[in-house]
Amino acid sequence: MPTSETDRGHGGRAARFAVVDPATGETFDEAPDQQPDELDAVVDRAHRAWYGWRADPAARTTALRVAADAVVTAGDDLARLLTREQGKPLAESYAEIARTAARLCYFADLAPRTRRITDGRPVHSEIRWRPLGPVAAIVPWNFPLQLAAAKFAPALAAGNTMVLKPSPFTPLATRLLGSVLATALPEDVLTVVTGREPLGARLASHPGIRHVTFTGSVPTGRAVAEAAAASLARVTLELGGNDAAVLLDDVEVDRIADRLFWAAFRNCGQVCMAVKRVYAPARLHAEVVEALAQRAKTVAVGAGLDPDTRLGPVSNAPQLARVEQVAKRALADGARAAAGGHRLDGPGYFFAPTILTDVPPGSPVVTEEQFGPVLPVLPYRSLDEAVDAANGTGFGLGGSVWGTDLDRTEAVADRLECGTAWINHHAELSLAQPFAGVKNSGVGVAGGPWGLYGNLRPFVVHRPQEA
Repeated sequence: MPTSETDRGHGGRAARFAVVDPATGETFDEAPDQQPDELDAVVDRAHRAWYGWRADPAARTTALRVAADAVVTAGDDLARLLTREQGKPLAESYAEIARTAARLCYFADLAPRTRRITDGRPVHSEIRWRPLGPVAAIVPWNFPLQLAAAKFAPALAAGNTMVLKPSPFTPLATRLLGSVLATALPEDVLTVVTGREPLGARLASHPGIRHVTFTGSVPTGRAVAEAAAASLARVTLELGGNDAAVLLDDVEVDRIADRLFWAAFRNCGQVCMAVKRVYAPARLHAEVVEALAQRAKTVAVGAGLDPDTRLGPVSNAPQLARVEQVAKRALADGARAAAGGHRLDGPGYFFAPTILTDVPPGSPVVTEEQFGPVLPVLPYRSLDEAVDAANGTGFGLGGSVWGTDLDRTEAVADRLECGTAWINHHAELSLAQPFAGVKNSGVGVAGGPWGLYGNLRPFVVHRPQEA
């Protein structure tokens, strides 16, 4: 297994921590609680593995393709374990496995291009690309495998080695993925380490790590950047979003309601680029609220392993407390729950799918990222008012505009201050496109060729022309 388990607790036993099933709220397994002082050996092995891995691009391509096949073969085991520790419906776990394999295939076939500069001098100047060395990825709990692949696939394709740390809420599927990938990759090219803090902080600040890529909250992202600065390591930070959906006055509510609902509630709303605020024209506001509330009241909520489930639990106890807090605050501020607004009775971390109306625009459920199954729907009187409100938070990951006149819709989308804008849909990405935010939503670019070049450095060779 490509993980280090050398940490020992009292009595010589390996230290471990509990992993909880969010559908029951009970521990169902444990993971190694590795300590920061173990990282020196892990990074050293990654550095030694780098020399062979970077030297043979053709071998890397073959290995990554074999790795993708191995992920597909292990799909059943990976999907069930992912659902057990994260909570999402099994169908969504299978989709995450497929996306993981697809990223490996995509980057296996992507290579940097050498470029010659012609500037009138009697010198051939050529830009080549070199890998950085051992790199680190710190991955959150909402899409642990898909986001891990978004980091390790371009890094490995570029010729780097990687130390990968999953969230302590979802370590098991990532450990299993590491074992699956170990059947295709040379030893120590990808190492999975699991543990609680300060393991992640030590990894981000480790002097042997040349690039740190992180997905998570803004405060933790700032801490990661500060830690990486000690060794001048490159950072890529994806720090979440508070995406707005702006509905225009020609929108056909009944035609978009399903797409809009699932753009907000997929993975129980625990998606960085989910719709987290809806702005509707005042004359359509009640109709939009009713359409979304009807879906929230009737969607099948339950354990992810139940084949009838469409919406699983919130993934962990701290996030459930956060969701409950922002919903209660909104209701206390005068909002009304058209659907939901409360925890569900029984075991597990379930919160009723919630549609809020009459929400004060300064309520935290509007200004902050709730990251759960709670959606405020706010009316607007003028389009300028809606655009200003959509742009009026510290986030800028994504946004969408919904309407019938596509030229007008696109013109409004062009006014959104975000990295990606969608028209009549939301949160759909191609593997070939860049993914980045503005403002507090992040630093750097992932996805497509941009993700590959983010894991490389330019190397320029000057050669005199032949006489």
